[in-house]
Amino acid sequence: MAAIAIAAMGTKMAAVSDRLADSTGLGEAMVGGILLGGSTSLSGIVTSVTAATHNHPELASSNAIGGIAAQTAFLALADIGYRKANLEHAAASAANLMQGTLLVTLLSIPLLAMSGPQVHFLGIHPATVILVAAYIFGIRLVSQTKEDPMWMPRLTEQTRLDKPEAASTSQTSWWQLWGQFILLAAIVGVAGYAIAKTGIAIAAATGISESSMGSLFTGVATSLPELITTVAAVRQGALTLAVGGVIGGNSFDLLLLAFSDIGYRWGSIYGTLQMPQIFLIALTILMTGLLLLGLLRREKHGIGRIGFESFLVLMFYAGGVVVLGSSGF
Repeated sequence: MAAIAIAAMGTKMAAVSDRLADSTGLGEAMVGGILLGGSTSLSGIVTSVTAATHNHPELASSNAIGGIAAQTAFLALADIGYRKANLEHAAASAANLMQGTLLVTLLSIPLLAMSGPQVHFLGIHPATVILVAAYIFGIRLVSQTKEDPMWMPRLTEQTRLDKPEAASTSQTSWWQLWGQFILLAAIVGVAGYAIAKTGIAIAAATGISESSMGSLFTGVATSLPELITTVAAVRQGALTLAVGGVIGGNSFDLLLLAFSDIGYRWGSIYGTLQMPQIFLIALTILMTGLLLLGLLRREKHGIGRIGFESFLVLMFYAGGVVVLGSSGF
């Protein structure tokens, strides 16, 4: 029921976010990457932090990283639904490229923290501070790139630029948009808490490992808003919002590890990372790299009328699910 609630609210959040992007003048890339990406991650944040505070670090980290991998695959699914051209071709922008590069950079920090000394102050590892600082600095770079880009993608008939529509709403309706968005985000957050509690209970009752539960079940369930909002944004023609929402949301989702480290009171959560989590991080880096290649190459049509990168992303993710679902770890 919580997963259904998350999916239902995600559809409405995409429409409200698109209108906010126009009315605030921030643009689809910024609203998608920060506002939409962050708010749709609320369920994942609540799930991971709840698991961490209840001494379930594997579930907390697997939920965070598994959600990122699933959301990247969701973008490939959205590409299938956009038939005019490959999504990466139509939604190419300097801001989306910057956000993808930021994501790869952030993904390396947990690996460094896991393989380095497990030092912490008041239970917080230095990597947590670095993650938060790097995210804030990266978002500032994305904002500067949008305001003063040093290069632009080549315009084609299929390119969909982020051009805010003229605002026709009054100040009152502008506040109503924010009110609607906050209410929807709150519902998603409460549903995320339910996902965490039921995920812990299911893992205990069925014997499924917390790594598998986090990466394949709760991670996917809490990522449903990204799938719904991405597909909804594509159908509304807000392509930059769709791509920015996934890539930016993935960057924000890495902060789940930082929040979980704060909530985990038995040491550093990075020291609890096992082979399944390392596998997921490596898989996500690979999938993000393929996505960046697609945004740079901008193939108009490819395999099955989707880009080569979307095809490979789906294949690698499906392979990763098989490996994680087996007894390979």
